[in-house]
Amino acid sequence: MTGEPSRFVTLVLAVVLAFVVGWLLVIGQGILLPIFAAVIAVYVLTAAADAMERVPVLRRLPLFLRRLLVLIGFTMSFVALGIVIVVTVNQLIELVPVYRQNLETLAIQFADLIGMKEHPTWDDIHEATIGRINIRGLLTTTLGSVANLGTTTFLVVVYAVFLMSERGTFVGKLGAAFPQGDSAELTTQLVTDINRRIGEYLAIKTLVNVILGAVSYVVLLIMGVDFALFWAVMIGLFNYIPYVGSLIAVALPVILSLAQFGSVATTVMLAALLIIPQVFVGNFLEPKLLSKQLNLSPFVVLVALAVWTAMWGLPGAILAIPMTSMLAIIFAAFPATRFIAVLLSERVDERHHGA
Repeated sequence: MTGEPSRFVTLVLAVVLAFVVGWLLVIGQGILLPIFAAVIAVYVLTAAADAMERVPVLRRLPLFLRRLLVLIGFTMSFVALGIVIVVTVNQLIELVPVYRQNLETLAIQFADLIGMKEHPTWDDIHEATIGRINIRGLLTTTLGSVANLGTTTFLVVVYAVFLMSERGTFVGKLGAAFPQGDSAELTTQLVTDINRRIGEYLAIKTLVNVILGAVSYVVLLIMGVDFALFWAVMIGLFNYIPYVGSLIAVALPVILSLAQFGSVATTVMLAALLIIPQVFVGNFLEPKLLSKQLNLSPFVVLVALAVWTAMWGLPGAILAIPMTSMLAIIFAAFPATRFIAVLLSERVDERHHGA
């Protein structure tokens, strides 16, 4: 009987601690977000450096040089993404008159189809859609978000560089920080478990996202959609967000295609061609490749997505699964909190080591 009150007290303390930590994460977002993002990025970069060892030509390179090449590629990827965003925005502004004309033509065709006597004008369409939005406020918020994103991205790159350089000495530091015995062994095992499982998940997830982005790029290119590269990158990045991320990214080019082509049939075809790889990846490829990496209940994934998004916005949504998985692994390592890990898990193994 003593176990139940003890577990109840532990659960209450865990909930209180969660609220306190959540509050600290919210007020410390500017400092903590780049650090956590850099830690997650290091997992991907380390996996990429290890993968280079399987390439015969690159295998001869020393480890520090492989990691340096990965860091250079990581930095250049962010620079390239920034250039793509700037170019896309400039081209989008230039194409607004064309999109406006196509939407007006489409509205007239729809009015004829339903038998409207008066054709809607662009002013009518604008008033019914964009006119209801506070453009000034939206632009101010967007510019602020872009500025914050740029600062965060710069800090992530800088932190990732230093974390990668110190990664090889981290285990040694743990051994020196903790006395020899159960605590040292448990800490080392915990860090090793987190590194292995989160590292494998992020490496496979990144590979899947690259494949999905490449397939989407081919579809967008064949269909002649404007800004195909930009949308393909967004689809790949948003696929880090479980369940809803990639669908949101698909919806954006589909909606734009309606303004670009002024054809419902073309838009429907594009939507179908983009959704097919999404369905394949979500229902077949990812379950096959990722089923053993993480063990989180689908409901827990949704709750984690909502919580991390509420705290840190879009970056929080991207980090939700890795961060929650880390917590689950930590909970599973201690007898007092192992039942919380079991509650978070989708399936329970023989040791109840659920994360």
